[in-house]
Amino acid sequence: MSQASVLSMRHVVKLRGRGDDIFRFAVKAFDIAATGEMAVTGPSGSGKSTLLNLVSGLITPDSGTITLAGQEISALGEAQRDRVRGRCVGQVYQTFNLLQGFSALENVLLGQSFSGMAGAAARSRAEELLQRMGLGEKLKRLPSELSVGEQQRVAVARALIHKPQLILADEPTANLDDPNSRKVVEALRELAQEAGAALLLVSHDQRVIEMMPAVTDISSIVSMTRPSGEAVR
Repeated sequence: MSQASVLSMRHVVKLRGRGDDIFRFAVKAFDIAATGEMAVTGPSGSGKSTLLNLVSGLITPDSGTITLAGQEISALGEAQRDRVRGRCVGQVYQTFNLLQGFSALENVLLGQSFSGMAGAAARSRAEELLQRMGLGEKLKRLPSELSVGEQQRVAVARALIHKPQLILADEPTANLDDPNSRKVVEALRELAQEAGAALLLVSHDQRVIEMMPAVTDISSIVSMTRPSGEAVR
């Protein structure tokens, strides 16, 4: 029996660009199994970030359907999409997006804002994650007091605090050296497996690609064409 999908995209089209530089971003069909792990690779400008933004509901398609954790988010309003994303999706960014005036612990706690997790339970979960990331002695440190690798591990903990069903990682090792890259990917995979969550990671980092069990090129998922039908290069 095939495993249920946590993500399903069908005939999704989004017009991108402006003025004379409009192009059609299209996904015919794309699925991620409920506990699947996939890396999507491709050069800069090939549509990887647009794909993740559609999946998370940060942008809406012009046509087609996107179903996330059993809900058709492409049919929801912005506030409803925010709630679904807050409950079901954990996101890791290449730029970390940590708040500089908040401690490592406080930054992780921000990840449960839309999840409904109670204060004490959230704090216990945040402390546990940071301990596992090797940051148990740095809970009160500000981002400026942490190394680049430590900041990214805080960002990973923040993405996982509410036990999401789907983890999205956008070039999560872009600013990291090899040892830290491996730590981040290993942590993402291990914690996703423990939580029974799916992991969708986009990267052009060969170090990351070699660590993932399934890899697909963005060109096999996405087509980008001009109104004339010419492929976007």
